[in-house]
Order: sequence, then C-alpha cells, then structure tokens
Amino acid sequence: MAHDKSAAMAASRPSWLHNRWFQLAIGVVCMGLVANLQYGWTLFVTPMNAKHHWGESAIQVAFSIFIVTETWLVPLEGWLVDKIGPRPVVACGAVCAGLAWVINAHATSLPQLYLAAVIAGIGAGGVYGTCVGNALKWFPDKRGLAAGLTAAGFGAGSALTVIPIANMIQRSGYEQAFITFGILQGACILLMALLLVKPRPPVGAVAAKAVLTNPIEFTPGRMVKTPVFWVIYASFVAVAAGGIMATAQLGPIARDFGFASMPVTMLGFTLPLLTMTLSIDNLCNGFTRPLCGFISDRIGRENTMFFIFIGEGLSLLGLMEFGHNPYLFMTFAALTFLFWGEIFSIFPALCADTFGSKFAAANAGTLYTAKGTAAMLVPLASILSARGGWDAVFTVAAIVTIAAGLSARFVLAPMRRRFITGHAEALVPATDPAAYLAGLSARKID
Repeated sequence: MAHDKSAAMAASRPSWLHNRWFQLAIGVVCMGLVANLQYGWTLFVTPMNAKHHWGESAIQVAFSIFIVTETWLVPLEGWLVDKIGPRPVVACGAVCAGLAWVINAHATSLPQLYLAAVIAGIGAGGVYGTCVGNALKWFPDKRGLAAGLTAAGFGAGSALTVIPIANMIQRSGYEQAFITFGILQGACILLMALLLVKPRPPVGAVAAKAVLTNPIEFTPGRMVKTPVFWVIYASFVAVAAGGIMATAQLGPIARDFGFASMPVTMLGFTLPLLTMTLSIDNLCNGFTRPLCGFISDRIGRENTMFFIFIGEGLSLLGLMEFGHNPYLFMTFAALTFLFWGEIFSIFPALCADTFGSKFAAANAGTLYTAKGTAAMLVPLASILSARGGWDAVFTVAAIVTIAAGLSARFVLAPMRRRFITGHAEALVPATDPAAYLAGLSARKID
C-alpha cells in the first residue's frame, strides 16, 4: 500500500519535474549557492584577524575543519540520498549553510569559529554529494558532462558573488557580509530543494554508454575492499592537494609577493589584483569541469587525466618561476585552477563507471573524502614555505601532480580495464558472447 501511495504521488507531480535536464539545472544552481562556503572564505581571513588577532594560521584551521567535515560526511549523506531521496538532504544542507555563516558573524573565539566550520561542512557536503550523485544517476550516458556541469556550479558559482562580498566587507564589515550572504544562500538553496526528485531509471538509448562501465553494482563497503578503488583514491588526493593549497593560500601568497591590493583593470573593471584573480580563477575552475567531463566521455577518463594533471603540474611550476610578476601571477593562477577543477567531474564519473550506478551517491561520496584527506596537507604548505619559501610548496605540489598524471595513464588504465572486464565476463550473454566482449573492448579506457 505504501509503495502504491508513493507511486501515485510521483505520478501526480508535474512531468517537467522529472525532466533530467531540469533536475541537472537545479543541482547546478544549488552547487553555485553553496560554493562561497569554500571559495569565498579567503576574503574573510584578513579582516577577522585584524579584529580578533587570532593569527591567520589559527583562522585557516577553520578552513581545514570545513573541508574535512564536508568531505568525510559525504558518504553518509550519499547513503541517505540513495535511501530517502535528494530533497530532505539538500534542505538540511541549506539550513546548515545559512546557520554557519551567521555563527561566523557572531564568533568571538576560535572554538566558535571551528564549530561554524563543522556546521558549514555538513551543509556543503549534503548539497554537494546529493547533486553530484543525482547527476550520475540521471545521465549514465553522459556522466562526465553531467558531473562536470554540476561541479561547475560549485567551481564558478562564487565568481558572481566574490565582488559583492568583498565590497560589503569593505563597506559594512565582514560580520554583515557573513549574515547577509549566509541567510540569502541558505534560503535560496532551501527553495531549490523543494524541486528535487529521485532519479528515474534510464530507458532506451539513454541507458547506452560509450565509456567502459562495470555491469556489477558495488556497495560502498564492497567498493573499498578493491585495490582499484585505492589507486583512484590516491590519485584524487595527489591532484587535489595542490589545488586546495592554492585555494587556501592564494591570498597570503599575493600579499607576500606585495601586490594583493594593486589595482588591475580588465574588461573595463578595476579591482584589487587578489579580487580580480579570485574571480578569474573561479570562472576557470567552473569552466573546466563540464569541458573536461565532456572530453573524458569522448576520449576516456584516464587519457584526459594524463594531459590535465601534467598541465596542472606545469602551471604550478610556472607560478613558482614567474609569479612575482603580477600579471603572470594572475595567468598561472588561472591555469592552475583550469587544470585542477576537472577532478570534480572526472573522478565521480570514473567512480560510477567502475562501481555502478545504483549506489552512485554513496560511492562517489566515499571517493570524495579524498578531498578531505588532501585538505589535511594544507598546513604542510605553511611548513614548506617557512623552510623553503613558496618555491618549495609549488615544487612538491607539481611533482606529485605530474606523477599522478603518469600513473593514471600507465597504472590505473590497464588496472581498471582488467577489473571491469573480469566482472563483465561473468555476465556474458549466452546468445552472442563474442559480440558482447568485442563491444566492451571497443569502449574507451586506454
């Protein structure tokens, strides 16, 4: 009876609610609205320190707490999405996102700031894990593109509000900026949550996939017992670490180089160099996600990872070598974000390809904890910079990222092919096994 009632309720909803492109658009908007919890943070560090004198390193601990909370709870939030659907999870995330910034505005001690970071992480993780998981389920035929468009909302969404937030901080103080944008973002996400519905199983041609995929559905518990998962996880950590360091430390680096407040004019706008750089970086960070996701749907995940990861490493080296020039600093910072942001489209798609769609939200959430692991390395940047300057930070990050690109092509690709075809052979249709296996071999992975 309960099942019949749920089916009747679903049938009574407007048909456009179940349009997968509409659902994808809602996810993109939600991601854009929650993005400032991460990408707008650097704007608040200096004014908070100027008022409370807590020290920038102590304030940046809140950033690490946020990242770890956001990522390490996504598996649980993804499990809830797989069980009860996206709407309640995103609604709770909206409340947490708004509440966290209101607490930040009134925080008079570091423990209060750290508590707000935990609440913000819960909110951002609930929204992020839900929207990416939904995209993977709605678009099994275009996973890279769908995950990329969804992740682009998180990467580029804050670009629209970086300037208004910076202006409000300067005009009315950071407390007013936290309150105003916290309440606004939370309320808008809550409204968007009401439009989310559970993904429907794909039918007909939509279910066809060009990229090599596993016909076996893995639960998160079964997935983490496979060696291929940990190779993917290590690759994610390696590449994410360099980008997160840049996200968290871009402001201090620009100030150390002496041009954070230098006025820069571009396309008729004159802004402080750091504000202009953050706006451009966020646009690059968003743009690369659907682009590289689309490319990976066409040429294979590992091939895309090979070129992009090496590109990030070279960009970090360029930032090290030429970053003392303000305009080259802006250029190589933008390239770093351009080559880094795609991990948030390729890795979720790679995870669903490898471990199936049924538990895609929980599985992608489990893999997403790699971002939290990478965030733990952010304090390492301060240690390296104290001993060897920012050159040491850039060099280590570049070496690790380039190594990840090489391993994607020459270690992960053949390993994943063996893993998937091994499971697929156990399900070979009796009618025409030769044609079935030939079709698998034709799909892109290497």
